[in-house]
Amino acid sequence: MTVESVQPTTPGASPLREPPPAGGGVPLLGHGWRLARDPLAFMSRLRDHGDVVRIKLGPKTVYAVTDPDLTGALALSPDYIIAGPLWESLEGLLGKEGVATANGPLHRRQRRTVQPAFRLDAIPAYGPIMEEETRALAGRWKGGGTIDCTSESFRIAVRVAARCLLRGRFMDERAERLCTALASVFQGMYHRMVVPLGPLYRLPFPANREFNRALADLHLLVDEIIAERRASGQKPDDLLTALLEAKDDNGDPIGEQEIHDQVVAILTPGSETIASTIMSLLLVLADHPEHADKVCAEVEAVTGGRPVAFDDVRKLTHTNNVVLEAMRVLPAVWILTRRAVTDTELGGYRIPAGADIVYSPYAIQRDPRSYERHLEFDPDRWHPQRSKDVPKYAMRPFGVGNRKCPSDHFSMALLTLVTATLASTFRFEQAAGSDDAVRVGITLRPQRLLLKPLPR
Repeated sequence: MTVESVQPTTPGASPLREPPPAGGGVPLLGHGWRLARDPLAFMSRLRDHGDVVRIKLGPKTVYAVTDPDLTGALALSPDYIIAGPLWESLEGLLGKEGVATANGPLHRRQRRTVQPAFRLDAIPAYGPIMEEETRALAGRWKGGGTIDCTSESFRIAVRVAARCLLRGRFMDERAERLCTALASVFQGMYHRMVVPLGPLYRLPFPANREFNRALADLHLLVDEIIAERRASGQKPDDLLTALLEAKDDNGDPIGEQEIHDQVVAILTPGSETIASTIMSLLLVLADHPEHADKVCAEVEAVTGGRPVAFDDVRKLTHTNNVVLEAMRVLPAVWILTRRAVTDTELGGYRIPAGADIVYSPYAIQRDPRSYERHLEFDPDRWHPQRSKDVPKYAMRPFGVGNRKCPSDHFSMALLTLVTATLASTFRFEQAAGSDDAVRVGITLRPQRLLLKPLPR
């Protein structure tokens, strides 16, 4: 099946089918308890029931898509918008006026404001900041000891985003506040998505109080960043200046809430996904020393022994493949949702207007129908001669269509630079107390990764 074959039915065509149900639901919670208990296994097993499957999240019927071509059709079709359990759970964090959650004309206008910061010709200007932060990270680790990869990965992700896109003096104290707040907020958002208990989340339970404190601190931090820029009177050529000077469709300045929501969207989802991916890459370097050695050898061949630089990134093909394979095996974004805006069809199944649709990049990217030795970590599968056999939509870590992440090239450059710098400087071993089990929240990452960096 191709994306082009997914079209609305015409008169005289075969009647649309009702998607088959998934078994194992329970009263009140439906499949939410299974999704909460073992979400990755649950989403991966849905493919056994069909390309489109009905599940229940609480009282709601949700349609799960397991076929890569159909996920491409879903992302590209105007019959579906950004909505559903994931985005509803994120609105408390991202707001309703940021580029991540907006739809229609508002989203298109916001993309026009945000996109210039991530043009290919704009990204080299961020190179010196990426180099500085990556070398500072490696420098902190040269003293030996045990590295808490969670805090370190968040620190570099937040600092690079803030320094490149907001151009403010982003102090370590603020980075730590943001990291602490994000850990609580994203975990709370995930629980609200898979177990939609509504009013119970407003009761003064300790977990709810922690979530509310973290969310309030996050929004206060964003207000501080915006207020600082306004008070400074400075207008550096960055994304925050573009937001402060942006106009709406009537030619008036955009509202304060939209500016706030856009800054949140810049700092939080990007930092969370990049940090989670860096943690997965560090786990790869520790668990697959043969690939770490190949990265080190490639860096040596490209640089001749000097420190790796931003301009080297495009030449580091194996390193780039290691990043891609880490993103395939343990994608930061493991679940996505959409909502049908009209009665439509997908793969011959009837999808009613208002229906929520869910799919899992984690399950799609580990599907044995798409990948030979699907559970094996194999960066060489991304060599041009082999990658052409991967179905078109079986590996889209940054999305497709008008919802494609605008920072894809920015993110890949940073991830490749970090991997090259760390692999060429250290060998890694897991330290006592490390827990490399997958932590499932809004993103995926190792539970508590502690490493010993051993100088090469």
